[in-house]
Amino acid sequence: MVSKSLVFFLPVYATQVYGLTWDIFLLPMGWETYGGKFKYLTFINMIIQTVYFGLCVANDLCGSNVRPSGRGERCRLQRWRDNFLATVVFPLGMFVVLTFWGIYAIDRELVYPKALDKVIPSWLNHIMHTTILPFLLVDKFLVYHQYPSRKTGFVTIMSLALLYLTWILWVAYYANIWVYPILKVLQPHQKVVFILAMLVLFVFLYLLGEFINKTIWGEERSHAQKKKKKSS
Repeated sequence: MVSKSLVFFLPVYATQVYGLTWDIFLLPMGWETYGGKFKYLTFINMIIQTVYFGLCVANDLCGSNVRPSGRGERCRLQRWRDNFLATVVFPLGMFVVLTFWGIYAIDRELVYPKALDKVIPSWLNHIMHTTILPFLLVDKFLVYHQYPSRKTGFVTIMSLALLYLTWILWVAYYANIWVYPILKVLQPHQKVVFILAMLVLFVFLYLLGEFINKTIWGEERSHAQKKKKKSS
């Protein structure tokens, strides 16, 4: 019997694969400069989201979906899926959507110049910057994710954030390319404030994911723990 989650994950995975394939092979813009498309967080996020939803499909086909009230141990695939979603996929995906559309609403030229409308199809722009938000929220409701300790979560997301920050600052220094136009127009002290604000937002989004998970599955988990104590 096909699970409800697989009915959701399969088309989402196919959508991500199609969008990523189009971006890599049919959208040459971006590869010609230093670092190629790997300097863009949107592109990195597309790869990560595609890998994640592929992992979800694999887990549904040959892994486990142990709920808080369920019996048995999570298989390795489910553990990978849960940790990946908690520490990377959810905060990064939400970060890309919220920062892109937030800056776009203020001045689109700072993040997505109008000239790109003639190059990037609107449907691809939405796969890159929009649809991942509802996909991740539906995922939260469909399947239970066991979060790691908060210390592990914070160390992971801050390590990734600082690694990417180091990368784009190197690109700016070595190739004189500011990956995002907004960083080019800001004064040095404004850049510092902006970057710190983005780091705080990234941490907040991790906590938001943890909160959503607890809100949806917390009661079931609490009942399961009480039942386990009574039986022991």
